[in-house]
Amino acid sequence: MIIKPIIKRLLQYRLCLLKLKKTGFEHVFSQYIADELGISAEQVRKDFSEHKIKGKKKLGYHIEETLNEINLLLGKDTIRNVIVIGMGNIGRAIIKNNCNYRKNQLNICAGFDINPRKQKEFSGINIYKLEKLTEIIKKYDVKTAILAVPQISSQLVCNRIVLEGIIGIMNFTPVVLNVPKNVIINNVNLCNELESLVFSAKRNINT
Repeated sequence: MIIKPIIKRLLQYRLCLLKLKKTGFEHVFSQYIADELGISAEQVRKDFSEHKIKGKKKLGYHIEETLNEINLLLGKDTIRNVIVIGMGNIGRAIIKNNCNYRKNQLNICAGFDINPRKQKEFSGINIYKLEKLTEIIKKYDVKTAILAVPQISSQLVCNRIVLEGIIGIMNFTPVVLNVPKNVIINNVNLCNELESLVFSAKRNINT
């Protein structure tokens, strides 16, 4: 299952509202949010209505109340533990940014790698061998994993963590992973994203 677009929009709404709150605004209209995010005001109102977020006709949406509702929907009222599997360049870069994730109630509680030389503390996070997966996942009640392993082992590792109860995977490998319907995957292919950006920029120049 691929991550639903509405979840991504809720995250974008949250960032927009946080920015407005910092500048002193108390209310905002759907049209302003829409203009900031490049979508329609109708889409904003539809998303809010589906999640019972209500506004007032002449005032719009109360920013603080709307933020609270979105935070509850996104589970930001509790800290959620995440593991990183694969301590290559991507895995290490992700762990180095753990302090930024914690601001959003996300905490990388452990990393894993098959290389014994990497099975030590890195940037304040303990790196374990894969045999410790069951223990760590149960100890920290982990439901989400970041997969940054070599392509050849990605499906095998994916199968293992799904069996351990992981239901959300951020996949940094170029492989389309086969998972049960209840498992959500967010595929992040940096090469494809860069190629897409370069192609779009080139088309923009030529038009």
